Amino acid sequence: MSLATRVIPCLDVDAGRVVKGVNFENLRDAGDPVELAKRYDAQGADELTFLDVTASSGDRRTTYDVVARTAEQVFIPLTVGGGVRTVEDVDRLLRAGADKVGVNTAAIARPDLIDEVAARFGAQVLVLSADVRRWREEPGDSHPRPESGFEVTTHGGRRGTGIDALEWCAEAARRGAGEILLNSMDADGTKAGFDVDLISEVRQRVDIPLIASGGAGAVDHFAPAVRAGADAVLAASVFHFGEMTIADVKKALAQDGITVR
Repeated sequence: MSLATRVIPCLDVDAGRVVKGVNFENLRDAGDPVELAKRYDAQGADELTFLDVTASSGDRRTTYDVVARTAEQVFIPLTVGGGVRTVEDVDRLLRAGADKVGVNTAAIARPDLIDEVAARFGAQVLVLSADVRRWREEPGDSHPRPESGFEVTTHGGRRGTGIDALEWCAEAARRGAGEILLNSMDADGTKAGFDVDLISEVRQRVDIPLIASGGAGAVDHFAPAVRAGADAVLAASVFHFGEMTIADVKKALAQDGITVR
């Protein structure tokens, strides 16, 4: 695990605007991504994550212009994901100003993408974005229950895959992913706290940095995620709507004995 826990705001972007919903549905406007990025940089965020939440489901490319404008305004690492399908997409995002690139749906469809990106740009560039939920049987769903009970989803959490999430994270690490953005679809937007069981289970299987995402609703939700094995904690709506600041989270972590930057 890293020495200092990173605090990362997430900008979920749809059509050039930051949005937020619950379990990736009923999205509402949360502001301009460039302005929010500048605010979080000034507040002391360690990194920023920019996710085009409808790029894969809408079958369109990430909005490179917004990425470029955001990168011009911030001086902290910027991770960008959503609609990344090829090594060329990664190259274009890096040229637009991204420091790291997240892959999800395309990597599940063709896992060799992870190897190819890591080989060309290095593991430090590649973030596996894993949208994970507890498996549930749905009408017409032919997927068997994953052994761990945790399933990987695609297309912004809209489609189940039947793929065991713990095995997938381990495979991605073996293939060259440098980091895992672990998003609990069950907790996303609920503000009920991170899924510490999921974090702990993945931590037992990978030794690369792990970013916990989904469920942050109070400053005391972050320390349990770190204790469960997260190297970084990510949140969106609680920052966007002013319910807490980066400094509030870092203060709470420090008071819990966790080193922050």
